[in-house]
Amino acid sequence: MLKSNNSSSSSLYSIDQNSDEKIESLLKQQEDAKQPHIIVPPPPELPESFSSFLVKPTNSGCKDPKSIRFKTFLRNTLLDTLKKRGWKETEDDTEWDIFWADVHWIHENFDHVYLHDHQKINHFRNHYELTRKDLLVKNVKRMIKTVEKEYGKAEAAKFDFISTSFVLPQDYALFQEEFKKNPRSIWIMKPVGRAQGKGIFLINKISQINQWKKDPRLTRSNSENQDQVEAYIIQRYIDNPYLIGGKKFDIRIYALVLSYSPLTVYIHRNGFCRFSNSNFSMDTKDISNLYIHATNVAIQKTSPNYNVGKGCKWLLYNLRNYLSSKHGEEIVDALMTNIETLIVRSLMSVQKIMINDKHCFELYGFDILIDQDFKPWLLEVNASPSLTAETHWDYELKFDVINDMFDVIDLEKNVPAEKKPLPKVGGFDLVYHDGPVQHERASSYKSYLGCYKNIPKREKRTKKHSHHFTNVSDSSIQK
Repeated sequence: MLKSNNSSSSSLYSIDQNSDEKIESLLKQQEDAKQPHIIVPPPPELPESFSSFLVKPTNSGCKDPKSIRFKTFLRNTLLDTLKKRGWKETEDDTEWDIFWADVHWIHENFDHVYLHDHQKINHFRNHYELTRKDLLVKNVKRMIKTVEKEYGKAEAAKFDFISTSFVLPQDYALFQEEFKKNPRSIWIMKPVGRAQGKGIFLINKISQINQWKKDPRLTRSNSENQDQVEAYIIQRYIDNPYLIGGKKFDIRIYALVLSYSPLTVYIHRNGFCRFSNSNFSMDTKDISNLYIHATNVAIQKTSPNYNVGKGCKWLLYNLRNYLSSKHGEEIVDALMTNIETLIVRSLMSVQKIMINDKHCFELYGFDILIDQDFKPWLLEVNASPSLTAETHWDYELKFDVINDMFDVIDLEKNVPAEKKPLPKVGGFDLVYHDGPVQHERASSYKSYLGCYKNIPKREKRTKKHSHHFTNVSDSSIQK
């Protein structure tokens, strides 16, 4: 269904059939059928065995893992993975092969450091064009205008995956005009540069905006203006989320970008859902209750009914099986493909302005919400997705994602350069390389999101690294 590989870098990541119409048609068929009970189908079949995911052709130029030096500020699952690979940690400022830096180091030091050809670092210089909420909205809006001008409204509509948004305080007049058109609507406000749900709140009255502007807790000191209001993004709240057990959830997907020129994207089959602890409600009295409306783990962990042992997450594998059992595999296949194309289109929206660098790669955490019509919405993109685990299976999931990521980056040089990029490595699928990539075993395009074996229990590793679970918090910049 997607365009074949070898298409030009300017080509649109488009679907031949209208997936939204297909989902709507399938949902209508379900309503008409009125089946008395649900038949749970078997889990989705994997296209190949787990052991064949990781392809390591013999290469005479392989490096000894013990010769690879890494530097990192994190003390969590990432550190465990690096050490498990046999790599050696260093504190040296320049003598390293890979540096897992925080975004503040990138902003302050990247332009003043000379990097050798073999050195890798985990952020692009101006990653914030995608990961800062206000810039993401600006870039997607610009992409919509460009696509509409060159290809028409139908193609531009495929980039409509962020709810109506304005940046405050500068767009206040535009927001006010929009609010007056829908005076009963509910909006969610988020600070553009904060993480873990900090500063989020919902409003349903214009007067609440005025109160926000005067709140001293929401201002930041500035040498020129002590009363400067912190920039916020305000978005129309998606009030019809798909619910499971009466609770709202969103999905975390891991996308690895190796290059923006050409755009080269891998997406991991494993991901997870983050659930709220309270039943969803749109009652006016409940709009201030973040335990209902925010799925951020940092918020839900403070809920009085939070279960420390179980956490508040589901594997994407479990979500896929659950949705297949209720709605059928066709709807789920279309949904997962729509999520995958959403991710690639958001990356395309910043492709031309991102500063590409052969030393850089980035593991993004995409947060996506599904509404009752099975439309995926992009909530935000994280440059530093949390790599600290809350539970044993959460640890295993993140360990495997990180380990697969380093296999793709291939500092050991296991794969000859002429064979890169590989179509699949571990749980990562190459989905875009200067054009959409057609999976070799599929007659038509089908996303493999959620098509992954369950997380095994590894008691020895779990006990050894139990100090890296929820009692040890991430750096404040991780989300």
